[in-house]
Amino acid sequence: MASRQARFNQQVLIDTTPLPDDIPKVKEIGASSAPLMSASFFIGARCRPYNDDYMKCKDEANGRGELDCLREGRKVTRCAASVISDVNKHCLVEFRKHWECLENQNQQLWQCRKWERPLNKCVFDNLNLEKTIPGTPEGEQPVHLRAKQIYANPFMAGFSRGS
Repeated sequence: MASRQARFNQQVLIDTTPLPDDIPKVKEIGASSAPLMSASFFIGARCRPYNDDYMKCKDEANGRGELDCLREGRKVTRCAASVISDVNKHCLVEFRKHWECLENQNQQLWQCRKWERPLNKCVFDNLNLEKTIPGTPEGEQPVHLRAKQIYANPFMAGFSRGS
């Protein structure tokens, strides 16, 4: 049981119990879901070893992964924060346009292909991180590289061609 009482807000539970000293400290990313989604494939590309270690730890922890794997989880958070920082440093304009589109289009990636392509190019050119979609069949063009999108918002029809 926690040594201090938790404080309740109407929407948020704030646990005031500090983490043990053996758990490495890490600053939270501080990004909402739209920037995280926009950068998610780049985070996956750079942070795969840390993600794999964390998932392996959780799998081997038999239900106690949240507690036993905090160290690995902190490494994942640090890596993701480094990706967000680097994308902000090198591709801020493209990144902002893409995540703002995602935020305004209910997080639907297919609605924001116009802004995704310049972001992918900028990140590849500056950070050497490439967007790859896991599970894409061999020899098939990935959905984000198709010139014509199957689903397209009629109000954004001119934007779906990468123009």
